Amino acid sequence: MGDHRHGHGAHGQSTDEQGTHEQGTHECPAHGHAHADVDWAEMSASLERRAEAYAPLTAQIIEQVRAVQPQPRRIVDAGSGPGVVTCALAAAFPQAEVVAVDGTQALLDLTARRAERVGLGDRVRTRLADLPDGLADLGGADVIWLGLALHHLGDQRAALAEFARHLAPGGALVLLEGGLPARYLPRDIGIGRPGLQARLDAAQETWFNEMRAALPDAKDEVEDWGALLTAAGLAHVETRTHLLDLPAPASGTVRAHVADVLGRRAGGLREGLDADDAATVGRLLDPDDEAGLDRRPDVFLLATQTVHLGKRAA
Repeated sequence: MGDHRHGHGAHGQSTDEQGTHEQGTHECPAHGHAHADVDWAEMSASLERRAEAYAPLTAQIIEQVRAVQPQPRRIVDAGSGPGVVTCALAAAFPQAEVVAVDGTQALLDLTARRAERVGLGDRVRTRLADLPDGLADLGGADVIWLGLALHHLGDQRAALAEFARHLAPGGALVLLEGGLPARYLPRDIGIGRPGLQARLDAAQETWFNEMRAALPDAKDEVEDWGALLTAAGLAHVETRTHLLDLPAPASGTVRAHVADVLGRRAGGLREGLDADDAATVGRLLDPDDEAGLDRRPDVFLLATQTVHLGKRAA
């Protein structure tokens, strides 16, 4: 998911967070804070865990990008969060400079340290800026990766037009928005009422609508992303949905990520959960409970992410 006080997307993304967002869903911040009050730096560990759990899906998207932009010289990761995806892009395109743009310095510091640790420090640089205005003097980008960040901007149509303006001729805008809510537990988990995740999704949708409405300059927009890319002056190359299927028993990384998601939702959706569901989530998060996530053999991760590619004329 990254800082989105002014429209930054952290990877680690829907929406748990690619930054703050789980792929294909809209994740609420912890403890029910308003959007502007989210401490993204405090969430950095969970953002990293989410991005690492979703790494196989990110790799699929990178291959989709490679088909339309095989040798980019400059890639901008707009709303880069802790830099997991930034470094994946740098590793996949060894000829490219990758610029991580985010509004939280602590997350950019994590990005720089990760890049150095994996031997990419000479090609990854960071920029503290709000989006989309913070791209103004970067120069044209061959790829702008906009991972679950656009829905943090009030006027999405105007923002897309601004991002498109910063593409080099022939450059590609990679827009990650949409998909299906992730699943990580069976419908009936043996405690509480069956269908817990469906009820969490409904409460989450209410939260997301309220978050969008509270953004500065918020405008309602039909979420026809291909049409919006066209309105921004780009050719809509394709829309494709990618699948992440990590079956049970889940790895420790996936279990930690699922615990992050449930923990944030339990804190952020208190008013949307009844006492029974709240008690069930509490048991799932209890490391000493036999029915908790740490001990369950049925935890998995099944998610999708839809990607919309637009391209500027050469």
